[in-house]
Amino acid sequence: MWITLILLLVFFAVCLSQSRADWGGIHVNWLDGLTRILCKVLHRHPGLVLPLPEQGPAIVAANHISGLDPLLLIAASRRPLRFLIASEEYNRPVLHWIFKAAGCIPVDRQGRAEQALRAARRALEQGEVVALFPHGKIHLDSDPPRPIKAGVVRLAIWTKTPIYPVRLDGVTAQGQVLLAPFVPSHVQICVGKPLQPLQEIDELKAELTSHIETMQKHPH
Repeated sequence: MWITLILLLVFFAVCLSQSRADWGGIHVNWLDGLTRILCKVLHRHPGLVLPLPEQGPAIVAANHISGLDPLLLIAASRRPLRFLIASEEYNRPVLHWIFKAAGCIPVDRQGRAEQALRAARRALEQGEVVALFPHGKIHLDSDPPRPIKAGVVRLAIWTKTPIYPVRLDGVTAQGQVLLAPFVPSHVQICVGKPLQPLQEIDELKAELTSHIETMQKHPH
C-alpha cells in the first residue's frame, strides 16, 4: 500500500512539473502536465507553441478529426483554453468533473446553442482564450463537405477578438473519440496567421474555412 501511494505521489509530482498553463490550481494543473506528456511521448507532438498573446482574449479554431484534438491544442498552449464542447460529451460519466474543472462550455446542439455563445462571449470579454472546432463535430477530409458554423466568426466580430486558425493532421485513430488519445500517432500541427475580425461574417467564415481545411499539411 505504501509503495502504491509513493508511486502515485511521484506520478502526480512529475505531471505537475510538466504543467505549463495555470488552470486555477494543482487539482487541474497536473492534468495539463499529463496531457503534455501523453502528446509528446505517444503522439510525437512537435512542441509547437500557439502564438497567443500573454494576456487578453483570443479564439483558437481548428479542424476536428478525433477525440485527441483538444489534448493537442492544450499541449500547444501556455494559457488555459475554454473549450466549447457538446453537452452530451460534457456530461459523460467520470469525465464530467474534468470538463467542469477545466472551464469547458457545454453546447446544447438541440436548439439552445446561443447560451453557449453568450458564455463564450463573457469569457472573451474577461480576457480568456476560447477554443472550438467550428465544423461542430468530427469531420475528416474524406467526408462530404460540411460548412463550418458561423458562431466562431460571430464571437470574433462581437468581441473584436482575433482567431488563431489551426490545422491538425497525422492522428492515427481519425474518426475515433475515446480511443484516439491512446493510439500512437505522429501528429502535425500547422498554425495560420491570426485572422482579424474586420470583415463581414461570410468573408471571415470563408477565410477561416480555407485555413483549417487547406493549410499545408506539414509540421511546424
